[in-house]
Amino acid sequence: MKRRRHSAKVKRVGLFLVCLAALCETSCSRLARPHQAYVPFPQSRTSWHGYERHDFVVAGSRVIVVTPARVAAGVPWVWRASFFGQRSEVEVALLAAGLHVVYMDVTDLCGSPAAMARWDALYDLLTREHGFSSRPALTAISRGGLIAYNWAAAHPERVACVFADMPVCDFKSWPGGFGRAERDPDQWKKCLVAYGFDEAQALRFEGNPVDQLEPLARAGVPLLHAQDPADPIVPFSENTGLLAERYEHLGGAIDVILKNGRGHVAGVESPQRVIDFLVACGAP
Repeated sequence: MKRRRHSAKVKRVGLFLVCLAALCETSCSRLARPHQAYVPFPQSRTSWHGYERHDFVVAGSRVIVVTPARVAAGVPWVWRASFFGQRSEVEVALLAAGLHVVYMDVTDLCGSPAAMARWDALYDLLTREHGFSSRPALTAISRGGLIAYNWAAAHPERVACVFADMPVCDFKSWPGGFGRAERDPDQWKKCLVAYGFDEAQALRFEGNPVDQLEPLARAGVPLLHAQDPADPIVPFSENTGLLAERYEHLGGAIDVILKNGRGHVAGVESPQRVIDFLVACGAP
């Protein structure tokens, strides 16, 4: 038992050091090139947890940007891939630390190329026209894992880190139900439509998050996951467990918070651990 505790402690220290290295690399790269000055959004009459909330549309998708009362140097931001407002304690703490909170609703597109194109459009808008940091921290809950990881794999140089709570890492697992979980027929149909696949094509597809981790490992992107090993909806062994095994094999840094007995329920008992991870990796 002592050996296991020591191993876990060493693993957390290693992940923290990777975060600091990514932070240093980000800061140094910013010194080497000019950065677009921060351009605030027009004053909003709506608020979210006491902070100004801005709602607009980009590339046909609804966007929410929440601005901190005082913007941190370098204009850091956290980009949530799914279920805005659910278990918001992490985002509220990040706002207090000076980070923007961003959300784009592409949930039913399951991380497809159409979803990625919309994320690209929003990224360009925020970084080129509003001076946001070039490397946001990504967060995802459940099916948002498909969105966050597919975009991160396509743009590893644009990602500071990823925190994923019980994420879907392979659509064959969920909503497809080709493993230990039951199929979600409605969501599986939406997924096939989003990719333009029939079922046979979907089963041959090798572009799920578990299949494209090498770019992230090569870029040194630190990952943090949280999940119940007995999750009945998104099986651990087919998603977080498999992703963690492959990422570590590639030399990537990943830590996993085990939420024993929680089932498929978002949130962690100690959100400060998540907050510290995102601030260390995502803040310039």
